[in-house]
Amino acid sequence: MPHEIHEILNILKFAGIFAPVFFILLHVMRQFLFIPVGLICMAGGVLFGSLYGTLYSMIGITLSSIMFYGLLQKMPSMLQRFSKLKKRMVGKRRPFSLGQISILKLIPFVHFSLLSLLLLEMTKNFREYTKASIVSNAPLAFLYSTFGHYIFKLSIVWGCVAAIVMLVLFHLLRRKEWIVKWDDFFEKEKSVAKSA
Repeated sequence: MPHEIHEILNILKFAGIFAPVFFILLHVMRQFLFIPVGLICMAGGVLFGSLYGTLYSMIGITLSSIMFYGLLQKMPSMLQRFSKLKKRMVGKRRPFSLGQISILKLIPFVHFSLLSLLLLEMTKNFREYTKASIVSNAPLAFLYSTFGHYIFKLSIVWGCVAAIVMLVLFHLLRRKEWIVKWDDFFEKEKSVAKSA
């Protein structure tokens, strides 16, 4: 992964004063280039420093989330595809809270668009979705921009400690109540009755 960061840095160094604009555009186009979000945030932290790297990453990730929202509104087939992926990956479990989604965004190999779909499902309109995106993207942008270069130097012990802390936070930030639709509740009983 450090090789990819150097490639991103080399491209952005030649951009001069337009480097922040290209960096934000790289965040927006990231989902089509299959580049992990954390990798771009790390490059932003190295290139622009912690403060501006976090700021530019927040802008870029938020614009990417807004573009994802717009694509799902314009292309229902894409929404169906992501819904099938969600059903396969998450299943019919309790809905995630905003805090849990924020923690999942910190994990490098969790599908970012799938998490955006979960945000879309838990919000009522575009404004709520945008606010939820900003809140859930803030820890990702801050941690990877500020401490991203330490991730490669992390020992196994500290990696396990970080994973345990994230699991505890994931559990503590869960929703304490949830609503189960009538059809979903009785669907389980029908499948149990058929198998008996």
